[in-house]
Amino acid sequence: MEIVGGVISRDRSAQADGRQGGPLIVTEDVELLDDLLRLCAAAGALPEVQHGGPSSRQGWEAAPLVLVGDDAADRVRGAARRRGVVLVGRDQDDSGVWRRAVEIGADHVLVLPDGEQWLVDRIADVAEGVGRPALTVGVIGGRGGAGASTLACALAVTAARDGRRTMLVDADPLGGGLDVLLGGESADGLRWPAFAASRGRVGGGALEESLPELHALRVLSWDRGDAVAVAPEAVRAVVAAARRRGGVVVLDLPRRVDEAAAEALAQVDLGLLVVPAELRAVAGARRVASTAGMALRDLRVLVSAGAGPGDAGGLGPEEIAGLLDLPLAGEVPWEAGLLGAQAAGTPPGGVARGPLARFCSSFWERLPVEATGAGV
Repeated sequence: MEIVGGVISRDRSAQADGRQGGPLIVTEDVELLDDLLRLCAAAGALPEVQHGGPSSRQGWEAAPLVLVGDDAADRVRGAARRRGVVLVGRDQDDSGVWRRAVEIGADHVLVLPDGEQWLVDRIADVAEGVGRPALTVGVIGGRGGAGASTLACALAVTAARDGRRTMLVDADPLGGGLDVLLGGESADGLRWPAFAASRGRVGGGALEESLPELHALRVLSWDRGDAVAVAPEAVRAVVAAARRRGGVVVLDLPRRVDEAAAEALAQVDLGLLVVPAELRAVAGARRVASTAGMALRDLRVLVSAGAGPGDAGGLGPEEIAGLLDLPLAGEVPWEAGLLGAQAAGTPPGGVARGPLARFCSSFWERLPVEATGAGV
């Protein structure tokens, strides 16, 4: 960072990794400036500071975010209108701040210290160059052994093979670790215990770079150590960071919904309930759907076909979805030799021409292009 003529300029190298850099701060209030610089540091952003009015039209229009101190509102009134302007003050009782915000075309009015966390998140978003959030798909088994973890891996492997930025998150602490299904239990990188005490915001880029990379995707899994309780706040922060990177996030969800699982469910765009074609499985899936459905905005049924005709009492996929009162998302095909292929190092969905991979490719193709294209 360098100081030129009273302007503190951000280090342009901060944009070399694809980030947009930090915000422009316009204020002469020393105490407010200290607060804003502290919040920028907390967000990992290097700001540009201009005292008085905006001295550079290019700086005002090019900055990804502009933070205008309430003291400087009069001095920026004539600046070009743009999005991403936040008027920041500290007087909770000053009703005139709303009028000044309208006069300068501000998108938001923020009063410190109450709005600090919102502002840190917003600054970090622009510093990371955040665009459209990832399409987040959660997979949950209607009963134990339904094949939800296998399907979650196959969906992630297929998405990555198709060129989408993909992250696979194991949200089931009792599942044994998705890295094992992918043949990467010894791969370098962090697992859930490293994030157990996370609070506040987790950087999306830092998260992605810290995780094992397997089959062209990033994987957040559990390790084989003693059970570690991950706080709900940590689950919320980690899943939010994964979504900010764009592309696709696939979550393998537990059937039992506790507070931590509820935080993951709350960020899922589309939930897939995997139900084997068995009457007993349908009965169990009703209980899972009743709890998970309270947190999921969009929950659909995938009927899982077995090696034989199953025991569905003559019910087809449509009837099973009807009994669960949920939309039918499709029928997951049986793939012979899947376990043998995994033992040989081929992950679920790894055989591009196999039935499971073809099903997953068709699934992604049916989703909106604008959603699946995020971050690719």
